[in-house]
Amino acid sequence: MSTDPYPHLQQRDARPVTLSDLARMKSEGEKIACLTAYDASFAALEDRAGVDVVLVGDSLGMVVQGHSSTVPVTVDDMVYHSRITAAGLGRAFLMTDLPFLSYATKHDALATAHRLMGEGAAQMVKFEGGEIQADTVEHLSMRGVPVCAHIGLQPQLVHKLGGFRVQGRGDAAETMIRDAKLLEEAGADMILLECVPAALGAEITANAGVPVIGIGAGPDTDGQILVVYDILGLSPGRKPRFVKNFMDDAGTLDAAAADYVAAVKDGRYPAPEHAFS
Repeated sequence: MSTDPYPHLQQRDARPVTLSDLARMKSEGEKIACLTAYDASFAALEDRAGVDVVLVGDSLGMVVQGHSSTVPVTVDDMVYHSRITAAGLGRAFLMTDLPFLSYATKHDALATAHRLMGEGAAQMVKFEGGEIQADTVEHLSMRGVPVCAHIGLQPQLVHKLGGFRVQGRGDAAETMIRDAKLLEEAGADMILLECVPAALGAEITANAGVPVIGIGAGPDTDGQILVVYDILGLSPGRKPRFVKNFMDDAGTLDAAAADYVAAVKDGRYPAPEHAFS
């Protein structure tokens, strides 16, 4: 029996990850490991650890800028952080968020995506919303923009929702299942599912033809994503249920990041205590 704690590092292909690779990973049952990053140093750390997808999240508004929500983040902020994060990557696929109200119309969304991909070197853009965003997804997809559709808890709607709460319980589950289907049909290349019951995460994943990445969506999604500062124990305040601090058992930042990737790949994370019912 191998004693190598990071077999994924020996098995991975050194070439850059593509959308086709992510689709293959879903079809073959290989878990997709994702993390946020906001600069070149953390990007390089995650690349060394074998992270498949790096997200420049508008979560930077909270964990980097110190705001209470993601709402104040600007397009210029996202372009800057995307560009400097891209500078640290060699293998991982780079996805960047469209910030609050920068995609209010499909034309706004295309203009913002143009900046994030042209100036920010993003390879995919992500934005929040269910059925209402299907037309925008189609508009971008038909023009060559890879799109990740974000459903479930939508942090940009925190003031509308009244806080960060689990979504998709009761009758809302059927709406979310329908939203996922409509967004995929519109051309979404990936779905990010946040803070929903594990059973709903499993159902949406089983019925999706594109990779489904979960954050607080149970163990059965095609991949997992967390905020990098959370896995390193750097985020202040109360931690969400789905967060695991990988620095607790690691001696270095590199070991913590590699432990996270290995735990996602072999199914040890998320454990039952990280899921919602």
